[in-house]
Amino acid sequence: MLKLTPISLKIITGSRGLMKSIKQIIKKTSIKSRMIISLALILVAAFIITNLQNYAFSHRAIRENLMNSVLPLTRDNIYSEMQTKIVRPVFISSVMANDTFLKDWAISGEKNRELITKYLRAIKNKYDFFSAFFVSDKTGYYYHYNGILKKISPADSHDVWYYRFKKLNREYELDVDTDQAGGNKLTIFINHRLNDYNGRLIGITGVGLNLERIADMIRSYNSMYGCNIYLTDRSGTIQVHSDHTLIEKVNIRNMPGLSEEADRILSGPGDPELHEFESDGRKILLTSRIIPEFNWFLFVEIDEQSRMAPTMGNIKRNIAAGIIISLLVLAIAIVTVNHFQSEMNLLAVTDELTGAYNRKEFQSHFRKAAYSSHRNRTPFSIIIFDIDNFKGINDTRGHNEGDRVLKAVSKLASKSKRLTDMLVRWGGDEFLLLTSGGINESAMAAERLRKLVEEYDFNETDEVTGTESREIFQVTISCGVTEYTRGDSVDSAVSRADTALYRSKLNGKNRVECEQAEVEKPRKKTSRRKK
Repeated sequence: MLKLTPISLKIITGSRGLMKSIKQIIKKTSIKSRMIISLALILVAAFIITNLQNYAFSHRAIRENLMNSVLPLTRDNIYSEMQTKIVRPVFISSVMANDTFLKDWAISGEKNRELITKYLRAIKNKYDFFSAFFVSDKTGYYYHYNGILKKISPADSHDVWYYRFKKLNREYELDVDTDQAGGNKLTIFINHRLNDYNGRLIGITGVGLNLERIADMIRSYNSMYGCNIYLTDRSGTIQVHSDHTLIEKVNIRNMPGLSEEADRILSGPGDPELHEFESDGRKILLTSRIIPEFNWFLFVEIDEQSRMAPTMGNIKRNIAAGIIISLLVLAIAIVTVNHFQSEMNLLAVTDELTGAYNRKEFQSHFRKAAYSSHRNRTPFSIIIFDIDNFKGINDTRGHNEGDRVLKAVSKLASKSKRLTDMLVRWGGDEFLLLTSGGINESAMAAERLRKLVEEYDFNETDEVTGTESREIFQVTISCGVTEYTRGDSVDSAVSRADTALYRSKLNGKNRVECEQAEVEKPRKKTSRRKK
């Protein structure tokens, strides 16, 4: 049975509370806000998912390319170039070790030392080596291109290499050491055994390569291939590196991350291999192989993260572009939604044909005006008007012409009313004005509107010829006015105004009539005392 710890219960409880809070926020959010938030989330999610997929695909492709193509080719190219540059000194030292002149000179008693000096100087200059030397096993003299450097001794720490190599019984070796004849600079010495014609040791000869030049070559490879390249001996000690502080001082068995792979690489046959490890949180891809000519390992490392940097840069740019595009899309969406919402809000409260307010909106304004009238004792009135003989216009000129007249009358009413007044299309050709002020003031406003309509030229203009119709065409309106009385409802107030409008029609049309509310007379007080 699964047991929940107190921490787990807190997390679950907290998660439920968070989800509940999110649901409450969503419920309180408007539909427009929900739509914009949803659109933003969809756009952001789309960009993130797309870029993550692109990154995963690019990472996989780059990794496969590094492992299967870049690293092997780089390793083999560097191996070939280093063979050309380093194996050549091995070959020259081998030639020196088999040179009859050198053998005969040493066997004959090392006479005329100027000859060996010239010989070594010629080798150094011809092949541009840092050093060329011969150490006699018989006399212990260390000859180099400038003469005798010294006489070696087992007690001298600089001469330990000679006695160590002598015991190894190898034909040649590479040794990194300081060159006393060259200012104690680090040098790669190619030491080669010099035997007489019977195979007995005469001495050790060879050449030296300036390690700085090798380091420069490694640095150029690093820059050219974008890799970290170094050489180690069989024990794992770094022999060649662009960083001099690591040479002969650091063993790859002790390097973080690489130490786990080092034992397996160094104990193996040295065949080309691919490895990967982590160092300081970075994924390192490594390839290695033995250089059999001097029994050193060549290592080529690539920082996978650095190779992914351009891809990450592209993804960051894509995300930035995605954010900009998302903001633009959201801005367009917000503007569009606001526009259509405004249109819908306007359609919800106005008449589509004339642009005047509808009955529903009038009722809301009427209640506000009634409340204001009660609170501030400010009067307001209702003007109701319709177009005289409108049915005849529809019957003789058509409904399109009737709609044109309706829109024209609505426009004239909007022009004549005050900013505080409200124009409403009540139905058909009937309009209503909610005006501030008493009945007399509103009656004058109605008269101004009536006169404005009467004087307006409704003659139709021919759209083809641009000329007006010669037929006389006049439109008039009839108006009824009433003032709001405390206790009035929409129906009672409009009914009173409609009564005034009806009277206007009966009295000849094209006129304004008013209708006052009946005021209840106060009841007389009666005395209960007997007369």
